[in-house]
Amino acid sequence: MFDLIVIIRVSETTNIDTVADALSRMRPLCLSEDGCVSWEAYQSHQEPSRFVLVEHWASRAHWEAHDAGDAIQKIYIPEIMPRIEREVHPSMRVHSKHETVTA
Repeated sequence: MFDLIVIIRVSETTNIDTVADALSRMRPLCLSEDGCVSWEAYQSHQEPSRFVLVEHWASRAHWEAHDAGDAIQKIYIPEIMPRIEREVHPSMRVHSKHETVTA
C-alpha cells in the first residue's frame, strides 16, 4: 500500500470554488484508475482556501502511473496547479503499539 497526503493552499480566494469544483470532478476519475484504493479531498471549514487530499494506492507504481491519467493531465495540471501552493507527503498510518500490522 502507498499512502499519500497532499496539502493544498489556494493562492487567491476568488479561485477557491474553481479548485473545489475541479477536485470534485477528479475524484471519480481517480477512483476508476488501476490501483486506486481510495481518493478523498477535504476542504477546511476554518480556512476554506486549504484542502487536504488523502490518497491510498495499491503501490507506489500505481500512484506514479496516475500522473499520466485524465484526472492529472486534464484537470489537476491545467485547472488546479496554476491556482495553488502544495505540499506532497508520502505517508504511513501511525499504529498503536498493541496493533498487529501486516504489510
